[in-house]
Amino acid sequence: MASGADAAAREPAAALDDAALAALAARIRAWGRELGFGAIGISDTDLSHAEAGLAEWLEAGCHGEMDYMAKHGMKRARPAELVAGTRRVITARMAYLPASTLDGTAAANAAGKLPEMSESPSQDWRRGEHARLADPHAAVVSIYARGRDYHKVMRARLQQLSERIEAEIGAFGFRVFTDSAPVLEVELAQKAGIGWRGKHTLLLQSDAGSLFFLGEIYVDIPLPTDADDPASAAPETPGAHCGSCTRCIDACPTGAITGPYRVDARRCISYLTIELKGSIPLDMREQIGNRVYGCDDCQLVCPWNKFAQAAPVADFDVRHGLDRASLVELFGWSAAQFDERMQGSAIRRIGYESWSRNIAVAMGNALRNAAANVAPEKREAIVAALRERAHDESAIVREHVAWALEAA
Repeated sequence: MASGADAAAREPAAALDDAALAALAARIRAWGRELGFGAIGISDTDLSHAEAGLAEWLEAGCHGEMDYMAKHGMKRARPAELVAGTRRVITARMAYLPASTLDGTAAANAAGKLPEMSESPSQDWRRGEHARLADPHAAVVSIYARGRDYHKVMRARLQQLSERIEAEIGAFGFRVFTDSAPVLEVELAQKAGIGWRGKHTLLLQSDAGSLFFLGEIYVDIPLPTDADDPASAAPETPGAHCGSCTRCIDACPTGAITGPYRVDARRCISYLTIELKGSIPLDMREQIGNRVYGCDDCQLVCPWNKFAQAAPVADFDVRHGLDRASLVELFGWSAAQFDERMQGSAIRRIGYESWSRNIAVAMGNALRNAAANVAPEKREAIVAALRERAHDESAIVREHVAWALEAA
């Protein structure tokens, strides 16, 4: 465990009695709110109920090329094996929906696509996102990736929370995680009572929808868990409050949600545009549409996301116009421009080649989209941009450009 002191220095934390531990847990939640977290939950480390499902999912190959999903075996479901000495997991949740998006309309109004509405702003933002998806010239980037890299933001604030605890009780053992290690984040969050797993496999909460990041602190302190605290919300169960709704399953463009609570990553647009290296399978390209990084479709149709909350920090504000950029504009970036503009963004890790590959596929789909009534001048601009990179130094980019130009 990460701590600035040896085992002997951790005696103050180990000596806390039940009353002191309960008071500390309450302060941790209060400090979490001060740091911008929408909810903090505390759970034990027993995830044995999830092991069979994880093993079966991996055995079926649903993780695709994400070898790291299988690399650590069952450590993903065994926190105390991943980090020796772990006794509790503090799970934090932070909303990421940019305020400009929640306000209603920046992207759709800029494109002249959003009609007059009598609905609330929380419904407007979803209408605006659907309008972008319907515009074949628009480059659609998943909402979570339009601002600063969440790994850095969440990790820094979880570290601050850990330091607040240390200042209160003295040195203790801890490690901070944010989508950066073999951790079953949704299972831990659900066990901690800060949401339930929806049928799309994401965490849902009735007052916040699903547009939030999760992060964890593995600690060696025997804090009271939310399951033990009658004053805390009871831990949720899978599917709680989803009822018979299947909107997320029905909306998936590629059928990646193969059933309630199960996603085959090999068919998921987020996997295809982010995790997959090399060529995107031919039979999947048209289904990607104009999504160039990730996919939000299952979240856009979820009724609970009418309660989605604005990000509490400016880090997740939209950068470089990624909520209104065109395919031609982004495809025109050089490698140097990509590196400069995506500095500090989660997008940067896929690299310029995959970024260009994704946009080439979306441009090919725009040319194939006869129903969209593509304006001749915009069609010509797409074709010209593709031809400009027909001899790109990357074989992967050349292949996808050639596929796109087949529809020219």
